[in-house]
Amino acid sequence: SITAVISFLCMGRRLLVSHLGKVGRWELSHRRSGRAIIRHRLLRDESMSISNNELRKAGLKITLPRVRILELLESSPVHHLSAEDVYKALLAAGEDVGLATVYRVLTQFEAAGIVERHHFEGGHSVFELKDDQHHDHIVCTDCGRVCEFHDDVIEARQIAVAESLGFSLPGHSLHLYGSCLKGGCSGKPGA
Repeated sequence: SITAVISFLCMGRRLLVSHLGKVGRWELSHRRSGRAIIRHRLLRDESMSISNNELRKAGLKITLPRVRILELLESSPVHHLSAEDVYKALLAAGEDVGLATVYRVLTQFEAAGIVERHHFEGGHSVFELKDDQHHDHIVCTDCGRVCEFHDDVIEARQIAVAESLGFSLPGHSLHLYGSCLKGGCSGKPGA
């Protein structure tokens, strides 16, 4: 941790500040004669620097909500999360963030190319970290489970169809919809 001596105006409060691009908490550890000795405790040193770099590359200011949301998206075993899923996960982790902030940050991440928004059937958007590897999606219409896949034959066929119709195909999005065949689908009748 970093120790510093500064004039302390907000007596007894925790301050959230950015110091040298590192977000953390400055905690009061000792007071004397109108000055305070405070200690800077970094929050998740290693992952924080990765998140900071991603945010900087995207041209976004480093804020605690942005860092926390990016960390959540990077560490979640579920790759497709709605804004509500992100909000609930942050609340469960003890983070003090509003749903409007989550929506705003995810929209900023989308505009900056950090996440991709998908509008699957069912009426709500889900977000996933943007990946250099192209993949398509198959969605269960019963439970909403999303699986990613890549198939070279499907990719080649899409290019051939586009060319036969007089198009070049710089990109595409393929979403298949079906029902889970494996047991345990929470959306099946009687589940």
